[in-house]
Amino acid sequence: MNATRFDPQSRRGFYESHFLRANHPTRDLAFWIRYTILSPKGRLEDTQGQLWGIYFNGESSTHVTVKQSFPLSECAFSRTDLGIRIGQATLDGRALRGSVPQKGQSISWDLTYGGEEPPAFLVPVSLYDCKFPKAKALTGIPLADFSGMLNVNGQAIDVTGWRGSQNHNWGEKHTDMYAWGQVAGFDGHPDAFLECSTARLKIGPLWTPWLTNVVLRIDGRDIGLNSLTQAFRNRGTYRYFSWSIEACRGPIRARLSIEAPAGAFVGLAYDDPPGGQKWCLNTKLASCTIRLQETGRPAVVLETSSRAAFEILTTDDAHAVPISA
Repeated sequence: MNATRFDPQSRRGFYESHFLRANHPTRDLAFWIRYTILSPKGRLEDTQGQLWGIYFNGESSTHVTVKQSFPLSECAFSRTDLGIRIGQATLDGRALRGSVPQKGQSISWDLTYGGEEPPAFLVPVSLYDCKFPKAKALTGIPLADFSGMLNVNGQAIDVTGWRGSQNHNWGEKHTDMYAWGQVAGFDGHPDAFLECSTARLKIGPLWTPWLTNVVLRIDGRDIGLNSLTQAFRNRGTYRYFSWSIEACRGPIRARLSIEAPAGAFVGLAYDDPPGGQKWCLNTKLASCTIRLQETGRPAVVLETSSRAAFEILTTDDAHAVPISA
């Protein structure tokens, strides 16, 4: 599940990321650390490992973003389990350590993490070995508890007790347009988990309709509104910087809203394996509300004021979020 999918002999183009993120339990603080392989199509010799890091500080409205790239010869990726080295930075199923300096900024980390929840799959498991969709994503540990230290521009930050997730995604190209969201523990419901997406794919000259997936775990139950036919029926609409979803299946009806101010976002430039770049507008400090209605059960409202991940991938440059890495 977390083993590397990258084929070091293929020239088809590929990206693969393992990322970890977490929020402070009560304050508007979060981090995101990403270990990535980028292999440009037809240029296998230019394959590189990338380290990304963001520290989000919603209290001061300042965020620190860093990125560093390494040739593949300075990296190692396990094809049997979660085991990664990029430069001197490492990641396995229990710990991650590393440091990235960039343009006078720096983030270093020495963290351990773990969790007992089973993995969560954004699309049905049967699709992970299919060619469609080209980009795949799963959450290896949906409710991961972290301990250890970050150091952000010389400031030591203890992240013990922060909760987040461990994630894995890969593909021959990035999804053409999407919004992605995740909550690992809601206010008042620390063991509830949400992951959702609204995406549109380009196949040759044609665009698919918007596809929306929702996976919710609450009170030990998995509510999957994410089959292929369900993805066409669900309704998701997003813009800068808000998103709403309505999903129904039989007796279940879910309404979601996710939003954050523009100042909560960091802009990232993602190189696409086939060529070109896309902009990722990334925050881990969004608010989220879910209203779940189910025949025969009391209605449930889940909320968080600032613990939601919210990302938008676009080629549009009218978002006014500075690209910082």
